[in-house]
Amino acid sequence: MGRTVRVKSFELTAKDINDIDVTLLHALSTGVGWPHRPKDWDFLRRAGHGIVAVDGIGRVFGSAMWFPHGREFATIGLVITSPRTQAQGTGRWLMEQVFERCGDRNLSLNSTDAAYHMYLSLGFTKEATVYQWQGEFVSPPPPVPALDGELSSLSSENIEEIAALDERAFGTNRQRLLALLCEGASICVLRRGGETVGYSMKREFGRGHVIGPIVTSNDCDAIHLTAVHQRDLAGKFVRIDTREQTGLFAEFLQQSRLAMNDTVTTMSKGRQFLNRKENEPWVYGLAGHALS
Repeated sequence: MGRTVRVKSFELTAKDINDIDVTLLHALSTGVGWPHRPKDWDFLRRAGHGIVAVDGIGRVFGSAMWFPHGREFATIGLVITSPRTQAQGTGRWLMEQVFERCGDRNLSLNSTDAAYHMYLSLGFTKEATVYQWQGEFVSPPPPVPALDGELSSLSSENIEEIAALDERAFGTNRQRLLALLCEGASICVLRRGGETVGYSMKREFGRGHVIGPIVTSNDCDAIHLTAVHQRDLAGKFVRIDTREQTGLFAEFLQQSRLAMNDTVTTMSKGRQFLNRKENEPWVYGLAGHALS
């Protein structure tokens, strides 16, 4: 694939995202209304790889990142084109660069409405809708079902305890990402009969905090793994991304006075990404749109 593309009267070049000043990346995401702070960009650069489209004088017009999990799978995110170049093929060119670097990996991403048809044309297929809930938690929190098991905090040194559970839910091992996520996160685990059956993380992101990943096998457990963080987040901005449209967990989010702000579409290229099984662990809350 070409490492440059011509847009109107100027040429864009692909550069490694680590060679770009984070303030320029922040300006790019702010320009399209995305909430990423400079420190969020820094975290994502540690977690994955990326390219940026720049012109001859160093102006940033687009970005794309990918997050490999082993040799067979990667998620894609932070595919951004500036308003000036959105209708001129920059997004497709960026994706072609990502395909080249990801090789024959199976891929998954969460698409905005604006990019959906482009991804379809690139061979991605729709799998599910992600619902973005956000706002300030109501205080006191809504009632929760009876707890089956014990909730406790988990230190970042013991991340191995949740890695196998997460792999069953996510479909591939992402222990390296979990280790990075937990550096600045509060982690809660749910144990039942001596077995770890669920976990959740709360960490700073964007306008406030995100609760995610949330991993367990049923709505009641997911509610408890979310509610446990509410006491620390009363009056603060919170975001939870979930594929649950109905059911007790979705009702709990609504009763918590969060608003369903937006949706994106989970899409895959290669093998199907999502494979939900009854009574098996499931990702109730995403780590992030780019990370899933």
